[in-house]
Amino acid sequence: MTPRQADVLVIGAGQAGLAAGYYLRRAKADFVILDAQDRPGGAWRHAWPSLRLFSPAQYSSLPGRMMPRPAGGGYPSAADTVGYLTDYAQRYALPVIRPAKVHAVRRSGARLQVETDAGVWRPRVVISATGTWWRPYVPYYPGIGHFNGRQLHTAGYDGPGSFRGRKVVVVGGGNSAAQILAELSTVAETTWVTRRPPRLLPDEVDGKALFDLATRRHRAVLAGEPAPGIGDLGDIVAVPAVREARDRDALKAEPMFSRITPEGVTWSDGTALRCDVIVWCTGFRPALGHLAPLRLRGTDGIIPTRGTRATAEPRLHLLGYGDWTGPASATLIGAARTARDAVTEVMAQLYTDRAQTVP
Repeated sequence: MTPRQADVLVIGAGQAGLAAGYYLRRAKADFVILDAQDRPGGAWRHAWPSLRLFSPAQYSSLPGRMMPRPAGGGYPSAADTVGYLTDYAQRYALPVIRPAKVHAVRRSGARLQVETDAGVWRPRVVISATGTWWRPYVPYYPGIGHFNGRQLHTAGYDGPGSFRGRKVVVVGGGNSAAQILAELSTVAETTWVTRRPPRLLPDEVDGKALFDLATRRHRAVLAGEPAPGIGDLGDIVAVPAVREARDRDALKAEPMFSRITPEGVTWSDGTALRCDVIVWCTGFRPALGHLAPLRLRGTDGIIPTRGTRATAEPRLHLLGYGDWTGPASATLIGAARTARDAVTEVMAQLYTDRAQTVP
């Protein structure tokens, strides 16, 4: 089969990929977006129903179109976000091909070669925006393989229905853990364990404030100036469900256990707790397997970048994987601003490439 060509190929049609598509469309670029899923919505399609964004709709929007306020106000849900992303791709007629899983990206002369379920593509530039949801992380603890109860990760949590009356241990000190614990504590006997004491942000601080602070910090680091701290504020956004759990004293956390037994967990001082379920709210890792043939990962598992551009492969940009690809780039508002800068650089690259190939 003859390889298909495009100037830019975007991998992933979640929030980061769609934001890139908006700016590429505005720049009149020759581009296509490939997405592995059969329906729009990105990772939000797989989130638990009660999940809430950390910012109001007006601060959780992609470029060009404001996210509508959810019915009844408050923070948007996962379903609200899926609807918004679906409408967004349609509104701007973004060229999304799905389902089209990308298996490998390789070097091939002046272009990159992208091997997919939708054939082989040869773009000048690749923007990888596959996110992290597809690589849930569970840390190892002695005995983890011998627990007789149920273990699941945040990515597999779909609501409190199957937990009623159970003894549940929730592991993790971030936003997902706090939201899931708040919900489960209404139907189950819950124990929250964290590596360090969890800290709720002040009620008036949400994702917009955190993004602004992350941006100021990023600019200060680039300028070699003292950087404002983010962690000093706290770790967990006090969305309404979390506030309610806090107010009924359901957010007390225990130190991290040292071992898992067939019946539950134990601490280093010998204290034991029987439980039926362990929920691991322990984060994700970047989904970068399709880029393995390029051999770009550092010893820390991530790809060194300058901005969004891979330092060892200038034809590759990475969007939405975390702060190493732009301030708060794994959030809706962060992905939008990072995508703008990335596409500006991509278009400059394409212009330079064409100028160099003109006789």
